[in-house]
Amino acid sequence: MIPRYSRPDMVAIWSPETKFRIWFEIEAHAADAMAELGVIPKKAAETIWAKGKNATFDVARIDAIEAEVKHDVIAFLTHVSEIIGPEARYMHSGMTSSDVLDTCFNVQLVRAADILIADVDALLAALKRRAFEHKLTPTVGRSHGIHAEPTTFGLKLAQAYAEFSRGRERLVAARAEVATCAISGAVGTFAQVDPRVEAHVAKAMGLSVEPISTQVIPRDRHAMYFATLGVVASSIERLAIEIRHLQRTEVLEAEEFFSEKQKGSSSMPHKRNPVLSENITGLARLVRGYAMPAMENVALWHERDISHSSVERMIGPDATVTLDFALARLSGLIDRLLVYPTNMQKNLDKLGGLIHSQRILIALTQNGVTREDAYAIVQRNAMKVWGGESSDFLALLKADPDVRKALSDKELEANFDLDHHFKQVDTIFKRVFGNA
Repeated sequence: MIPRYSRPDMVAIWSPETKFRIWFEIEAHAADAMAELGVIPKKAAETIWAKGKNATFDVARIDAIEAEVKHDVIAFLTHVSEIIGPEARYMHSGMTSSDVLDTCFNVQLVRAADILIADVDALLAALKRRAFEHKLTPTVGRSHGIHAEPTTFGLKLAQAYAEFSRGRERLVAARAEVATCAISGAVGTFAQVDPRVEAHVAKAMGLSVEPISTQVIPRDRHAMYFATLGVVASSIERLAIEIRHLQRTEVLEAEEFFSEKQKGSSSMPHKRNPVLSENITGLARLVRGYAMPAMENVALWHERDISHSSVERMIGPDATVTLDFALARLSGLIDRLLVYPTNMQKNLDKLGGLIHSQRILIALTQNGVTREDAYAIVQRNAMKVWGGESSDFLALLKADPDVRKALSDKELEANFDLDHHFKQVDTIFKRVFGNA
């Protein structure tokens, strides 16, 4: 997590100040529940809130205590007792460190998910606007990087919209799965703390209770969360790579916005490079990389160990901050993407009509030619264009005696109608966008 690829709202979730504030709220809510149950004096719970609610927790002081005691939660509780006074002795009664750490981590992940979902919403809005703008803008579809058949640029963006819509659903599900609270004490048996305390804290913190925590909240929940971030990152890279290919000089069907004072190269003043999409391609690799250690965290020893702790201290902030930045950058990129329909048409025409080869194949078979013979007829003419012997596929077909036996010039020409390829665009858009 470095400033260059960070945005303030997401960074704030992972700051020490935020973490310690969440720790205090967990402890204070637990104290409230214990007071209601008669486990601790009500006056103590009131004092904890009164003195701690608006307190500023001294990060440096906590770090100094931890340097001596070698335990972060004990260091925090020691510092809190300096603020609250004697009543602080009632805090953490029957609880264990994981109750605080795991519940806090899940609160942070939920808040991070809320930002990421909002990021995806912004990206979806940009994709939808641009998709409708270019709903019928013809462009060539490619398979294996080679010209295949016509499509529209709007359909390319509609595909991305559908993919990120699925990503949004996964983020919502991952948020729900990780939104659990554990206040169950050592080895998770509730031996020293009433389950009603957990229920109270969970409700207060916007979480649900963990059915069985074994002292730590099971890490399969977190594995799914980070795997979901990785899938969203993969979708980001897919769209970024498409833009990078479309911006190649030989293609130049779309390109990233280039500001007035922007410079593309330290040595070549003419350069306009796809730096944003290249950047988020790299960031997507990082986010995916965080998914594997999250999966390895699932297998802990017995009721708990802390082999997961060091991992999560890094991947929690790094994965969410990086994905937040990448999504925001991609939204801006799509919103300001420069699109060149003239170049799209030029590329469509580059192979002299070969993009209609399947239409001719179908027409021949529908007029009595076997599929094998039809394929051979179309291919031998197509290869003449491909090899540079001719630049006019239609003229070659009209001159081919085997074609003329099955199709008239008028029938051939009808199959070179570009609009035929777009007759189902409305149907596809309704599937993706509904009746918008």
